[in-house]
Amino acid sequence: MFECVINISEGRDQRLLDELARAGGPSLRDVHADPWHHRSVFTLINEPDRLSVDVHALIAWAYEVLDISAHQGVHPRFGVVDVVPYVALARADAPLSEALRDETARWVGATYDVPVFLYGHVTNGAQRSLPYVRAHAFKDLAPDFGPPTASPRWGAVALGARPILVAWNLWLRATSIERARELAALVRGAGVRSLAFEVGDQVQVSCNLIDVHTVRPSQIYDRVESMLEGAQSISRAELVGLAPLSLLEREDPARWAQLGLDPTATIERRIQPISPPGNDAQ
Repeated sequence: MFECVINISEGRDQRLLDELARAGGPSLRDVHADPWHHRSVFTLINEPDRLSVDVHALIAWAYEVLDISAHQGVHPRFGVVDVVPYVALARADAPLSEALRDETARWVGATYDVPVFLYGHVTNGAQRSLPYVRAHAFKDLAPDFGPPTASPRWGAVALGARPILVAWNLWLRATSIERARELAALVRGAGVRSLAFEVGDQVQVSCNLIDVHTVRPSQIYDRVESMLEGAQSISRAELVGLAPLSLLEREDPARWAQLGLDPTATIERRIQPISPPGNDAQ
């Protein structure tokens, strides 16, 4: 079983989001849309053959209906289909997630003439991170597939193969963007990537937990809260997409709501088979 987390540069038009969700087919397990980021995360999970069909269909529809040229949002992006990581839910299947990534990369580059940058394990066993791609693309890093310059309509895309990652945000009241950037830097580390964004009249410390086995959301929450002053406060925590159940199991259930965690938003819950009508599980 494999996960594919497709980040698309559209988070405001519900009609388009519904169309994209339908294109995800039976592999679609979750959609998280954010109008401030103007970005949506479509989580697809399935066996390799079906997953590949649905990933291709969703990407194709995004290129059919979206245009990056007039896009505005607080999140960094360089393409309509911005980031597409494949994740092996069983560690032993990691090489196949790289094969799925490479097949999708070749298809996107050849079919849509869009530059594709790989991340994760790349040529000769080297490791390339997504932040590296964002910093170096079109400068000293050439696309792995597709043309050497970005598409005027669709931009470029980063296609990855990586372990499970959890995207998790803290929304802060009465806090300046400068202070939010300081807080993001303070919680950033080997297991956490973080950025700060202005989101309306609040700010956000946006985190990627890249080591879900050692980093807990409560650790970040408590550290940020301890450094707030005066009227500054955490208004809410937000899970983006799905998390492994093990992440919740390492937190006190009494804090799940405070941390934006919900057992119905776990990978394990979303891939459970649905019982036929009139045949309720006992």
